Amino acid sequence: MSEQTEQREQTEQTEQLTPAAPPVPPQAPVQLPAPKDRRALRAVLRWTSAVVVCAAVGAGAAYGITGMERTDVPGLATESDGRWDYPTLTRPPLPSGSPRPFAETNKAGTHHADLRALVLPAPKGATADKALRGDDGWLATKDFLAEYGQQEDRDEFGQQLVDQGLRHIAARGWTTQDGTHTRIYLLRFNTAAVVDGLLADGLAPMSSPRYELRGAEAAVYDEDFPEEARQIGEIRPSVYAEVEPYGDEEVRQAYLPAGDVLGVIVQSRKGGEGGVRAVPFQQTVVLQSQLLG
Repeated sequence: MSEQTEQREQTEQTEQLTPAAPPVPPQAPVQLPAPKDRRALRAVLRWTSAVVVCAAVGAGAAYGITGMERTDVPGLATESDGRWDYPTLTRPPLPSGSPRPFAETNKAGTHHADLRALVLPAPKGATADKALRGDDGWLATKDFLAEYGQQEDRDEFGQQLVDQGLRHIAARGWTTQDGTHTRIYLLRFNTAAVVDGLLADGLAPMSSPRYELRGAEAAVYDEDFPEEARQIGEIRPSVYAEVEPYGDEEVRQAYLPAGDVLGVIVQSRKGGEGGVRAVPFQQTVVLQSQLLG
């Protein structure tokens, strides 16, 4: 047998004894997270080009605000809609192992993050309201109650807050270049049940708010507020507009039940300057709701 023939036979025997490589199984399709989870994985986006939608990225780490195209935002679909230019929004970090306020494991609806860091920041170009800075970031209850015009309302509401175990108030205010004065108050209680009880007791019904704000003796439920913006995640704001004829200023207001926190937003602007514009008010309500969600 020639040497070449012998080598060829040895090669054929080797090929027959060597097992063929197993076929590579097809790669399993990637399981995409649910839409709610996907929002939590996206990057922070500025409000100037989008409205924000909040989602957590995990306890112990800061979690940001993601966004949609501005044409997807109810009532804010054009380039000249008058919205304010807010800075990049980021929720503060949660203590390690702490759930978000609306997590299934958080039955009390507790906000474990620093409440002072959950107050919406002022938009660019606005002048801060130093009177709302409070002591170490906490506002005295009497300063919050000063928003209400009638002494009997301040007394009654103040006693309710005491009876319901109000823990503290974080606040922020500013005035934009168009003269709109914004005040935001976040009132923290022990549980979400307390906030629900205040609403059930008639604090913010469908007709008009229970207590009159200064300069807004007559206010009614804002029927022009876009329906798509009335439910922000788990938060359903109650929004009100002052009834004409206005006094020196037009006033808009909103109550935001968010777990163990009750948010109160007030915007006012002189009637001679056109009153409170609808878009910045809606924008402020939506953003503050997102931060609390």
